[in-house]
Amino acid sequence: MITYPKSLDTIFHKLYRHNILPVIVGGYIRDALLGIPSNDIDIELYGVSSLDKVEEILQEFGNVNSVGKSFGVCKMDYKNLDLDFSLPREDNKIASGHQGFTIKIDKNLDFKTAALRRDFTINAIGYDVVSKKMLDPYHGREDLDKKILRSVDKQKFKEDPLRVLRAVVFASRFHMKLDKTLMFTCKEMIKEKLLEELPKERVFQELQKLLLKSDKPSLGFNLLKNLGAFSFFKELAFLNTQEYKEVFNSLDMLKQLPITNDKEFVILALAVITSKFSTIQTQTFLQRVTNEKKLIEKVLQLHTIDFDLDNFNDYDIYKLAQKTDIAFYAHYLHVTQKKKKDTEYLLKKAKKLNVLHKPISPLIRGKDLIELGLQPSKEFSKILQSVYQAQIQNIFNTKSDALIWLKKNLLS
Repeated sequence: MITYPKSLDTIFHKLYRHNILPVIVGGYIRDALLGIPSNDIDIELYGVSSLDKVEEILQEFGNVNSVGKSFGVCKMDYKNLDLDFSLPREDNKIASGHQGFTIKIDKNLDFKTAALRRDFTINAIGYDVVSKKMLDPYHGREDLDKKILRSVDKQKFKEDPLRVLRAVVFASRFHMKLDKTLMFTCKEMIKEKLLEELPKERVFQELQKLLLKSDKPSLGFNLLKNLGAFSFFKELAFLNTQEYKEVFNSLDMLKQLPITNDKEFVILALAVITSKFSTIQTQTFLQRVTNEKKLIEKVLQLHTIDFDLDNFNDYDIYKLAQKTDIAFYAHYLHVTQKKKKDTEYLLKKAKKLNVLHKPISPLIRGKDLIELGLQPSKEFSKILQSVYQAQIQNIFNTKSDALIWLKKNLLS
């Protein structure tokens, strides 16, 4: 039996009193069967054709978000749970791309028919909260146990090219194999260049899921390669065998590091993936999947920092701190250069010098130059930079000594 937060029973009982049958569906059921906790719960409501009626019933439990109303979906935050309520529907393809569908809501659909629109059998399992029975018309639980990823309906699968990338993500996350039919279908869709119909933000969402949710992202990239998807991610096709091995070993190694910030991890992962690319190749690869200019800049910055891990002193560390967060950069060095002791020494020294996360604060600022009688000008930045360079070379350590050095060397 599937367990779910008992706080939901109050909502379920209220819905059932209005002759509405709640069925928990999708990812929550899949994750529950895998022993993975989740606060995101999708609930399909049978016996009702109006989302307005659902919203009216739910209002006493919290604010109802109707942002997905055109798709027959409303959302609600309830006792630290993210709830999605949807009505049984059929999706019909009318145009190319990920969003070229019409939605037909039908309260008389049975679960098996409604589940036809689901992508994979493992996501087409439901749990009837009234009868306490599992609904599994496409044998998703068996596929989950056997670690086989299978589409519910081949034709409907082909209607949405995003599902190719979702197949890669699920296969990598749960260490599953695509069945022969799904493998063939994905290859066919890639050959037909259907991935090119996808908005880059949707491609990037799936890429991030692969990087963040898989314990071994190389599995996903190996699958992309075997499916022929490097015709879309073109730059990856230029890696030779040794480069490919090094890059994706480094990527898996990155997953083992204690990086808790998702944004930072994605930047590091993308820098590792593109570490063998030229600057132009890196830009082209990233611009194909994202419009986030700052993210692209940060990835490129990791590539262009020139730091000799075999030979550095305090001055080199101070200079490095001006360019990047050293603790962040050390993760990249650790997995790409494979010099654990040297990286640990760099971190130890940076911490001792108090520049692990940001550069040392300048002793002399613009206001100090004004107090010395200087007028603001273009020379200000040059003077301040010269003083700062002397500071990080340990020529002086106090503000008074810095002023003496400034007057003697730059203002005399």
